[in-house]
Amino acid sequence: MPSVVFYISGHGFGHSVRQIAIINALGARLSAIDLIVCSAAPRRLFEQTVRVPSTFIDRPNDTGVVQIDSVRLDERATIRLASEFYRTLPARAEAEAAMLTARDARLVISDAPPLACAAAAVAGIPSVVVANFTWDWIYEGYGTELHAAPELLPVLREAYSRASEGWRMPLHGGFATVPRVRDVPFVARHARADRSRDDVRRELSLPRDRPLALASFGGYGVDGLTAAHFDCLDVVDLVMTEPAAKIPSLRGPAHWIVEEDIYARGLSYVDLVAAVDVVVTKPGYGIIADCVANDTAMLYTSRGRFIEYDIMVKEMPRFLRCEHIDLDRFLAGQWRDSLERLLKQPPPPEQPRTDGAEVVADLIVERAAAQ
Repeated sequence: MPSVVFYISGHGFGHSVRQIAIINALGARLSAIDLIVCSAAPRRLFEQTVRVPSTFIDRPNDTGVVQIDSVRLDERATIRLASEFYRTLPARAEAEAAMLTARDARLVISDAPPLACAAAAVAGIPSVVVANFTWDWIYEGYGTELHAAPELLPVLREAYSRASEGWRMPLHGGFATVPRVRDVPFVARHARADRSRDDVRRELSLPRDRPLALASFGGYGVDGLTAAHFDCLDVVDLVMTEPAAKIPSLRGPAHWIVEEDIYARGLSYVDLVAAVDVVVTKPGYGIIADCVANDTAMLYTSRGRFIEYDIMVKEMPRFLRCEHIDLDRFLAGQWRDSLERLLKQPPPPEQPRTDGAEVVADLIVERAAAQ
């Protein structure tokens, strides 16, 4: 069976959740094709939310950024690991090209490993960068650290130049060497239309008569947050999620939800996002798109030296009710003043399209049919 192969960065959850939305949309359009995912992202993300037949290959395809936790990162280790990985890019590309040929790949999607573009070129298969940034742009933000790896950016840019084109999502940066770039709407997850906000709260044993603030920090979490002394509990109830294995050891003034329980009830994480009033997080494409698509406000803090953050902070107020909180106040649990301001905000001035998954799926069908 011919295939479309998705190379998805293992950095955080945002790359995975948006490509899962595309895969689900694509599976509804193409039945006689194998959808293959190559990623080091947690397999459970795909097992919980991919609704169409697919094949998962657990393999790292980039190094992303080295995170200490969701709001702190290690710039020097980031560049060192990237330099080591991409020093062997030609050999990696040859190995991946052999896999693509064996799988009868007709199209390669990159979000946004350069390896995908290099491997597709070796195999003579078209590739498309479907993302809101490219890694060369992210690493440009670490100028001092790059002195130790002068070869890194040229290698990445050359790999991206071998893509056939780029389908660029909002809140973007990079794409300097990607040919034929076209812009697509937000690729976002939408809550189930047949479950109301009250339905979801009832299913998850959450109060229906109180504002709720969901702490959402993906796979990295935030060290020490559960021990903070929150000053906002007269304004909101807090909601936090964790895998079942971690819940018994957790204490604190929050409604703890077992992640597996959300899916066992026929819900998904985005249903929870839509059921709360505020998401407390660091800005990343995935959670921003979720909040935009489901009209949920965002209280956000900084996330270290990550150049995407500046784009997010500049653009978010157009589409999203949002409020910044200083990292020290955030870590101390001093959220009250910021939450009160946020809850009083009017609707954002723009309502962007959030059907990017459908748009991209149509483009993939068009591209695959041409092969």
